[in-house]
Amino acid sequence: MPSLLPALCLTSALTLLLASVTGSVTVPWTRWPALLFSTAPLAAQDALLQAVLAVRLPRVLAAFACGGLLAVAGAMMQVLLANPLADPYVLGVSGGAATGALLVLMLGVAALPVSMGALLGAGVALTLVLMRGSRDHQQDTTRLLLGGVVLAAGWSALITLLLALAPESRLRGMVFWLMGDLDGVTAWWLPTTALALVLILLRPLAADLNVLLRGEVLAFSLGVPVARRRLQLVLLAGLATALAVATVGSIGFVGLLVPHAVRLRIGNDQRRLLPASALLGGCLLTLADLAARTCCSPVQLPVGVLTALLGVPCFLWLLRGTRS
Repeated sequence: MPSLLPALCLTSALTLLLASVTGSVTVPWTRWPALLFSTAPLAAQDALLQAVLAVRLPRVLAAFACGGLLAVAGAMMQVLLANPLADPYVLGVSGGAATGALLVLMLGVAALPVSMGALLGAGVALTLVLMRGSRDHQQDTTRLLLGGVVLAAGWSALITLLLALAPESRLRGMVFWLMGDLDGVTAWWLPTTALALVLILLRPLAADLNVLLRGEVLAFSLGVPVARRRLQLVLLAGLATALAVATVGSIGFVGLLVPHAVRLRIGNDQRRLLPASALLGGCLLTLADLAARTCCSPVQLPVGVLTALLGVPCFLWLLRGTRS
């Protein structure tokens, strides 16, 4: 429906505002104008506004951007593999990112940030994805899916090995990161910029993606460069997943649940589905993170656990609506 995108834009703005002023220390309603429109330097503002602007706001923006990246990556993978059960992690890129991040955490390499280790691991995984495949258009999708399953299993084994070898002092942090952790995230600009770039790059491809949904043979006969579009989708989905996992850890169900929910509402037109998925995915992860840091305050829950607890019943409910 044409009204969904404006409604999601308004919902996104309200979600970002709510998450920014709500937490263990809540900003009173009377202070919202000062938070939104203050032009004073950060050092000249009071401690409350400093906490919101310097600590909470970057976390909120990172959560929104990473949720959008995971949702868009999930939508791309469902088009690429013609499989409604595809999600951003099906290529095994997230497993590589998790392995790299856990290796940095286990070794305690002070000069190498955890996010950089995750990006390096994701780069290795994405390289392995691009190295396999076939020139045969009919076999590429199947090979990609099977190869992703095998790679994911291999990364899972490495992750288990790292957890088994990790010292007790670092094990809890490794497990917490693996379940999704936004605590201490400050590099909000990286996933935010990546989300904007991915949506801009996908915009001219959306018409071809709509044709690809009807089958690769038909798309090829209609002049769609199938092999090139497949490579573009793999690269964009892999990079979006890598940046999201490097920033917030492994968070499930966002990339699987959100595209389905949007598709049931507005159909399969990728020109609207992709931006709507980005907005709804951002709202979902932002609200999940808000619940993770407030419902048991001062204890912070792993946000990935909350998205899974929410995703299972919601996805089952969505499946009920798709029965004929």
